[in-house]
Amino acid sequence: MPYTANEKRYNGMIYNRCGKSGIKLPAISLGLWHNYGGQDVFENGRAIARAAFDAGITHFDLANNYGPPYGSAEESFGAILKKDLAPYRDELLISTKAGYDMWPGPYGDWGSKKYLVASLDQSLRRMGLDYVDIFYHHRPDPNTPLEETMAALDLIVRQGKALYVGISNYREPEAREAAAILKRLGTPCLIHQASYSILDRWIEDGLLNAMNEEGVGIIGFVPLAQGVLTNRYLDGIPADSRAAGHSRFLNKDSISESKLAIVRKLNELAAQRGQSLAQMALAWVVREGGIASALIGASKVSQIEENVRALDNLTFTDEELQLIDRISRGDGA
Repeated sequence: MPYTANEKRYNGMIYNRCGKSGIKLPAISLGLWHNYGGQDVFENGRAIARAAFDAGITHFDLANNYGPPYGSAEESFGAILKKDLAPYRDELLISTKAGYDMWPGPYGDWGSKKYLVASLDQSLRRMGLDYVDIFYHHRPDPNTPLEETMAALDLIVRQGKALYVGISNYREPEAREAAAILKRLGTPCLIHQASYSILDRWIEDGLLNAMNEEGVGIIGFVPLAQGVLTNRYLDGIPADSRAAGHSRFLNKDSISESKLAIVRKLNELAAQRGQSLAQMALAWVVREGGIASALIGASKVSQIEENVRALDNLTFTDEELQLIDRISRGDGA
């Protein structure tokens, strides 16, 4: 049967202003980094996307090389748009990125104008779109002048291929400079996508304040530390988990016993709050403090449902925040 979105989809979601812009982001956004590649089950990804939109998640985040193989996540999302979400296009914020290796040769990587423009053209074809809402430079390029990269983002907006632009994985000095260049060009930087979780707090060392000063919103990716901040690893590393496999981003060596001890103590606090560990970790990221949205992944519909319920309790006492700080530093309770 044709898909019809939940009529009450906006009743429970929280929408936060993104920097000093007219855009509001859902407090929980859906990333298609995993589970939408050509090797994944399409109907599972389709069900997750539909459940997300039914829960008020309007922001779907992709990149040119999400898969595997590269480009396949965008192709899958394009098929989901065509089958289900196309009638709701104006209710969606769709983003994609370019900056990592995508095709062979000197023009398929990093931050040149040639690469960024060509990559977005390919992304639009894969998704069957005339434009994306947000286009990101995925990582800083040490060899291309920042002025060229930012000028490419400005050009893309002026061409009508993106409504807004952003940056990802930029440190404070280069993020400030990028925002300043874009402001001079007349295409303000809307958003910075950076890793952020209870276990990964590097943006607190300058970047968070800098982006707030520049009027740039922040969306935090891997807020659950790729599943470490869930009940998945409380009893060790399951044989069927991502960490037990050969993921380049998460492996057994990156989940030490000392880290698991931290996770177990956080889980105890979450239980006292009446939340799952994942719900508390997400609530902590999007509590009042400058983060517009937490960008989650999901491998099943039930994870969407659980994660959205994090928004039922975003309030932390000073004592709870101090305890989370101590636990995350390994100082104990």
